[in-house]
Amino acid sequence: MYKYYIKRALDFILSLLGLILLSPIFLVLCIWIKLDSKGPILFKQKRFGKNKHYFYILKFRTMYIDTPKDTPTHLLANPNQYITKAGHFLRKTSLDELPQIINILKGEMSVIGPRPALWNQEDLINLREQYHANDVKPGLTGWAQINGRDELEIEVKASLDGDYVKHMSFLFDCKCFFGTILSVLRHEGVIEGGTGEMHKGEDTL
Repeated sequence: MYKYYIKRALDFILSLLGLILLSPIFLVLCIWIKLDSKGPILFKQKRFGKNKHYFYILKFRTMYIDTPKDTPTHLLANPNQYITKAGHFLRKTSLDELPQIINILKGEMSVIGPRPALWNQEDLINLREQYHANDVKPGLTGWAQINGRDELEIEVKASLDGDYVKHMSFLFDCKCFFGTILSVLRHEGVIEGGTGEMHKGEDTL
């Protein structure tokens, strides 16, 4: 019942309220991004959605327009050189993710779920398939995001996404939601180009 009906209703209500309440912040960020560097305010990128359907995720643009396209940040040689001044703040505070409220309203995403993989991140997509994590809508935040985020290796991230699918419930979503707020306030797990940082170097200890 929750998975098929209540979750979608909550997604719609929360995203609509969020869009209304956060509209002043949206306006300020739009002006800042436009004044900070050339390019569009919003950044659209092809992502892997529920049941292998693709969609275009929305974010506030945080990188210069000459950044290599469709390349995960952790695969860029020096990701910081591509990030704008406004972008550094937006990414550190996760405010760049706010436009995904529109994706949630449209039914392409959920508030809580596995973070949507890039269309060409075959390693993550294939691992998630084993855990049935591709069978649910991707989320604005999720279980993996409050358990390491950028610091997690791909295998660990996929496993945590599988744990979320297995235990999906209203209470578990609440745990992810409030856990995300704490993680954002503490700036936990945000490492540019840092996928897999959590256990790096352990073999040499």
